[in-house]
Amino acid sequence: MKSFYITTPIYYVNGKPHIGHSYTSVLADMLTRYHALEGDEVFFLTGTDEHGDKIARSAEKEGTDPQTLADRYAKEFKVLWDMLDVKYSEFIRTTDESHKQVVQRVLQKIYDKGDIYFGEYGGYYCCGCERFYAENELEDGICPQHKTKPEYVKEKNYFFKMSRYLPWLKEYITEHPDFIQPSHYRNEVLALLQQETLEDLCISRPKSRLTWGIELPFDTDYVCYVWFDALLNYISGIGYPDSPCFDTFWPHAEHIIAKDILKPHAIFWPCMLASAEIPLFKKLYVHGYWLSKDTKLSKSLGNAIDPALLINQYGVDAIRYFLLRDMSFGSDANFSLSSLASRITAELANDIGNLFSRTLAMIAKYCDSKVPQPGQYTQHDECIQQTILEHIAMYKQHCRQVAPAKALENLVAIASCANKYIDANAPWTLYKEKQEERLATVLYLVLEALRKLAIALLPVVPSTAKTMLALLGITSPLGITLQEEERIWGKLPVGTVLAPSANLFPREQWEKPMDLIEVATPKEEKTYISFEQFSLVDMRVGTVISATKVENARSLLLLHVDVGEDNPRTILSGIAEKYTPTDMVGKRVIVVVNLQPKKIRGIESHGMILTVGEGNDIYLLEPSDVCMNGSRIV
Repeated sequence: MKSFYITTPIYYVNGKPHIGHSYTSVLADMLTRYHALEGDEVFFLTGTDEHGDKIARSAEKEGTDPQTLADRYAKEFKVLWDMLDVKYSEFIRTTDESHKQVVQRVLQKIYDKGDIYFGEYGGYYCCGCERFYAENELEDGICPQHKTKPEYVKEKNYFFKMSRYLPWLKEYITEHPDFIQPSHYRNEVLALLQQETLEDLCISRPKSRLTWGIELPFDTDYVCYVWFDALLNYISGIGYPDSPCFDTFWPHAEHIIAKDILKPHAIFWPCMLASAEIPLFKKLYVHGYWLSKDTKLSKSLGNAIDPALLINQYGVDAIRYFLLRDMSFGSDANFSLSSLASRITAELANDIGNLFSRTLAMIAKYCDSKVPQPGQYTQHDECIQQTILEHIAMYKQHCRQVAPAKALENLVAIASCANKYIDANAPWTLYKEKQEERLATVLYLVLEALRKLAIALLPVVPSTAKTMLALLGITSPLGITLQEEERIWGKLPVGTVLAPSANLFPREQWEKPMDLIEVATPKEEKTYISFEQFSLVDMRVGTVISATKVENARSLLLLHVDVGEDNPRTILSGIAEKYTPTDMVGKRVIVVVNLQPKKIRGIESHGMILTVGEGNDIYLLEPSDVCMNGSRIV
């Protein structure tokens, strides 16, 4: 038996849980269930982050105290996880006394080692992020995450000697390419470390400014910085330092986070562990944002979607499936009701649900609702069997690699393969022609595909998968494992009594009006501009003469473009995930030249390169070669 330990971030209790929280927790739950199905010993930790400026200010705004606020929202997270069928092993709160003791113990250990000192610091502080920003990290003086202007704070505090461990961390990440996944986030962290501009970490807040936190054990006039406090939940939640649970699971720890908290998890946390002489976690998995019309869904931006509304409308398993299937892990995903309904219709209802329905109906009609005795497989049958086994193997591989969308793609492929096999072999014709042995063989092959599909879906849609197994005469999933399902065939006993019909994903469940959710995702209204307004846009033909990647910005290229003026234009363009600097040099482009200049990452951009498409699937609009640089688009 192997050990598997998975964590979500602990979520801030300054607002209701939203769809982004739901994705992370459903994914962690799916992975926990998957590893349990493989026979592993599992532990799944989640919880709430309840200290710091953000919580104190939210409580003050609501006219209550921080603990009351934390109690209320912690309960809301638990209620939502129950609704989403998320089965965690432990729910930790940073106001738990056991957690406080671990925080103070680790702080004292690091202090005694000489890795904490007293000093003075001034910087731009964002309450939403609960961290200081360097000026060049801001965008036009605005926090890139919360779109608010940070306040400049200068005060005396305690600092962790993080800089002492940065060279070691850089070497470790370089030598362990799987430590941070997907790889582009690993590269982003290495770029931060390469710049050598990271400083020691301020780990305290004076009580004169903030009292809502864990007191420093060596100075009661200060409380612990919320990130230093929060990150330690991953060890306090499993009984650090002397619990058998800690010894069992910590060597196998895997963290799942969203990309906005990459820096604390990939840099602060490993350095803290190294200083405290605690072994590193095993892996860090980083996912993207859920967007609406290319804007991040979040509480702070006011466009969060309430998952409870979706669950009440579509059912818990449909929402779990959609979240896991529609986001390619590591990339952003756009949420819309139309994409949700399309995914449910196409894959759950038409592919999987219809496969169960038509198969059970045929078994009822042709075999008295009992599993038939198959005959000799044809070469085509063996090919279909092998294809299904390969899809199960790929499903397992993608689960282990934390690629849920790809994993589910293989399960949809099994359903599609089985549906096509039915159509190609036409059991209704075999029945009419009294080819009883061939009919039994075809139906048994499909039933075995359904059995494998139902087992593989147990981590994804637990309730529906149990229903699928019950339809197949398997009344209890106890003892079922995935360990050999990519190799074995024919485990469904002949003669087993099956259900006569199935209605797994009834269409009426998601075709009702969604007025409440439409408020959260307003319909786009078409607007028009006049010809005079359009004529104000000055678009010119240009040629890119140089291009470089902007440091610490995954999607930005710094371009110098000749648009027929005395000097080339400096333009920042968010196309680095599609085009490399080498790709861009010499490219003919169309530039909007009369945009107001904008400072991004400390660089002033004078214009916009025109592209077509969305997200990473974009293409440059390229003018004809006969157009001179500076030619105006009219």
